[in-house]
Amino acid sequence: MKKIVVINGHPYKESFNSVIAQTYMESALTSGAEVRYIAIGELDFNPNLQFGYRQRMELEPDLLKALADIQWSEHQVWIHPLWWLGMPAIMKGFFDRAFLPGITFKTVKGEVTKGLLEGKTARIITTAGDLSLDIYEQTYKSSGLVQLQSGILEYCGVTSLQSCFIGPLYELGEEERKEFIEKVKKMAAIDTV
Repeated sequence: MKKIVVINGHPYKESFNSVIAQTYMESALTSGAEVRYIAIGELDFNPNLQFGYRQRMELEPDLLKALADIQWSEHQVWIHPLWWLGMPAIMKGFFDRAFLPGITFKTVKGEVTKGLLEGKTARIITTAGDLSLDIYEQTYKSSGLVQLQSGILEYCGVTSLQSCFIGPLYELGEEERKEFIEKVKKMAAIDTV
């Protein structure tokens, strides 16, 4: 049984990102995976790394549980909207607070940083309200994807990353949204193999 954790970075519980997360989880469960869910917007934690790296803040129980689920997983699915060419503030705060030295990566003097999430794979699903994929890639150089994929996940040792972009959501009709949901079901089935 493949162990999958689905992480929803949208702060609003009734978002299309939540529909994507629920659809993915249902399909993965039907395909025989074991699935856990993290809704970052529902976690109780201070997203501000108020001392930087000078002083470690104690991790709240919700962050400890989320980290345990990420460590438990073999495959991670990160779902988030693109806001100001990056992730929502609460999702960035989650990484600032939880993805810390000694937890998800370690620095070895004189060497490249070593990721502590080695052996894990990931899929990134990004939604955008008013951007098309062409504009995102050509004009903005996939900025949010670069941050999450290269700057965070690969840095922490996650490999075999796949990504999917859906937008502009504001221009999608009901049929187009349904087609995307069908693609999400297929992604989940592929990821459980």
